[in-house]
Order: sequence, then C-alpha cells, then structure tokens
Amino acid sequence: MILYIDTSSNYLYTGVVENGEIRKEIKKEYGHRLSEVTLPEVVSMFENTGITPRDITKIIVVNGPGSFTGIRIAISIAKVYAWTLKVPITTITSLEAMAVSSEDDTVKVPVIDARREMCYAGIFSKDNEVILKPCYISYKNLQQQLEKIENYKIISNDGEKIQLNKPIIESYNPDIARITEVYKHKKGINPHAVNPDYLKLTEAEESKLI
Repeated sequence: MILYIDTSSNYLYTGVVENGEIRKEIKKEYGHRLSEVTLPEVVSMFENTGITPRDITKIIVVNGPGSFTGIRIAISIAKVYAWTLKVPITTITSLEAMAVSSEDDTVKVPVIDARREMCYAGIFSKDNEVILKPCYISYKNLQQQLEKIENYKIISNDGEKIQLNKPIIESYNPDIARITEVYKHKKGINPHAVNPDYLKLTEAEESKLI
C-alpha cells in the first residue's frame, strides 16, 4: 500500500493506493492553510478508510519544484512516517507527476510559472521518457526548445501567466493511481537524505549573491 503526498502548490494532493486502486484521495486547495491542515487531513484519510499507517509499505513524496514552504510540509510528514514505519521513501518532481498524469499520446510539457519571465518546466515523451530534465528556465529558452518539437501539449494550472506561443491545453489534475504505479519501483532512499529540490536558489540565497 502506497502513501502519496504533494503540497508543492496551493493544493493538497494525497492518497492511499493499494494494488493500483485508490483507497482514498484528497485533492483540495488550501493555500496558506496547507501547513495547518495537511497532517490532520492525512490522519483523517487513514481513519476514514480503516487503514492504519502500519499498512503502508512505501511513501512517494513530491520534493519540488513549486512553493518553497509547501514543499517542506509534505517532505516533513513523509520523512516522519517513513522513519517511524521503517518503509521506503521515494521522491519525484511535481513536473514528473504532471506529465505522468496526462493520458494523451503526445509529448508533454509541464510548466509552473516562476515569475520574472521564468518558469519550472520539463519535456517528456508520450511514454514519459525525459527529453528535457525538469529545470528552472526562461520562457524564451523553453520556447526555443519547443520549436524543435512538432506536436506537444502544455500542462499547467497557471493559465495566462504562461508566456509561451502555444495556449494552455490541459489543466493539471493529478492521477494519483497512475503516478504511484509508474514510480512504485523507484528505489527508496534514507528518510534523512530526503530534501527539497527547488531547482533554483531561494530569494534569500539569491540576494546574498548580489
């Protein structure tokens, strides 16, 4: 049984998956309340399904990119569960989750706006093979990458913020069953080694370089 947690945006995306089937999932926008509600919601999810944490055999957590604060929420909870239960923990990026959730038979381009004409993005084949590794990139450079591709789909929840020539085609709605199926065999790591992967420096770190 796999526990999935993603708090890299304004949404809580979490679920428990058993043998490829969703036992319970939560997809709800909480915004600035994520730090308050995530753990109680996860606990409630267990209680409402009759599942105990001891039933969990693996944890998959999104470790970035996205909201710096949000990312740390999911990682903290996942690390505590993994360490306490002695179960494997695996990290994936939010961009990988976005790509895998799309069922279309085309190249997939998950994009998260990062302001100042920058974004987080990746390019994945129809079979979810990496064409452009998830990165922090300017819209201009990303557009140049996309000009080499004949047919692709942009996946994003940032709407008009996305500064690319092609309009947004698909909003992101995580397919937690599909995500966990794809990454269930990814090698686990020591919980203490799980850290955020922001793909860029924090604003405080950047200011020190100025």
